[in-house]
Amino acid sequence: MINLTLRQLRYFDALARHGHFGRAAEACSISQPALSMQIKELEEALGGLLLERSARQVALTRFGEELAQRVRDILRSVDELGDFARASQDRFAGRLRIGMIPTIAPYLLPKITKNLTRMHPELDIRVRETMTPRLIQELVEGRLDTAIVALPVSEPSLTEVALFDEKFLLVRPGADEGTPVPSREMMREMRLLLLEEGHCFRDQALSFCNMQSAPPREMLDANSLSTLVQMVSAGIGVTLIPEMAVAVETRSASVSVARFRDPQPSRTIGMVWRKTSPLARQLLQISEVVCLSAGKVRARQPVRSQRT
Repeated sequence: MINLTLRQLRYFDALARHGHFGRAAEACSISQPALSMQIKELEEALGGLLLERSARQVALTRFGEELAQRVRDILRSVDELGDFARASQDRFAGRLRIGMIPTIAPYLLPKITKNLTRMHPELDIRVRETMTPRLIQELVEGRLDTAIVALPVSEPSLTEVALFDEKFLLVRPGADEGTPVPSREMMREMRLLLLEEGHCFRDQALSFCNMQSAPPREMLDANSLSTLVQMVSAGIGVTLIPEMAVAVETRSASVSVARFRDPQPSRTIGMVWRKTSPLARQLLQISEVVCLSAGKVRARQPVRSQRT
C-alpha cells in the first residue's frame, strides 16, 4: 500500500501551480526545505520523478502532469467533504472563499464583507480578485467556493445565478458637461479608452460601440477604471464605466458623467459555483446579501445550472 498524506498532495498541488519552490512554499506558509523534503518523500512513495528541477524553476514530468490533475480532483473532493459537513449545520461558519472581478471588487467588497460578517459572524471570508478566466479556473479546481462575475461564463460544470443588471455610463472631460450624449455610432469616431485585454468589461464596451477592436492610434489601454477616469480628466479621451464605480472613481476627477439613450449598455452581475458544491443552499442565501449590498432587487432571470 502506498502511504500518502493530504499535506503532501497539497504541497505538490501548490508546486504544480506556481512552478517554483520558493513561491509554492510561501503559498503553503512553510519553509522551502520543508516543502522540498515533502515532495521528495512523495516521489519516493510513488516510485517516480514528478519534477524536472533547475536553478530557477521546476517543470512537471509527464508523470507529474498526469498526477497533478488527479491530485486536484482529490483535493477538491476532500474540500467538498468539509463543505458537506458545514452545510448540514444550522449556522453558516468556517472558511468562505469568494472571487470577484476587478470591476466589481473595489465597489461591492466592503459592503458585502460588512453584511456577511454581521449576519454570519463565524464566517472566515477570504477574497480573491482577478479576471474572469482565472476565477473560473480556480473555481472549477476547487480553490474558490464562489465567484461574483459578469454573466454568462459558459462553463457547463458551474451553476449561474443572475443577481442584477447594471448600466454603463459615459465619462467625458468636465468641459463636455451639458453637451449632447453621443450615439454608439458616434462613439466609434472618438478616442475610446478601455481596460487592457483580458477584462470582460473591455469586450462589453467594444460590443456596445459595435467594434471588434479599435485602431491603435485611437485607443489607449489601462489596467484599472481609476486610471481610465484620470486619463479622461486629463483630456485624453472618453470611457465607459459601470454605474457602481461612478461615485468612487469620479469624486476626485474633473469629468462629466452622462447616461446613454435607450437601449443603454449594461451587464448582468451574477454568482457562480460548482454544481457539485454542498454549499449551494448557503451560496444562494449569500447571493441575496450581494443584492442587498448593491442596493439592487434580484433580477428575474432563473438559476442556470448549465449554459446551452
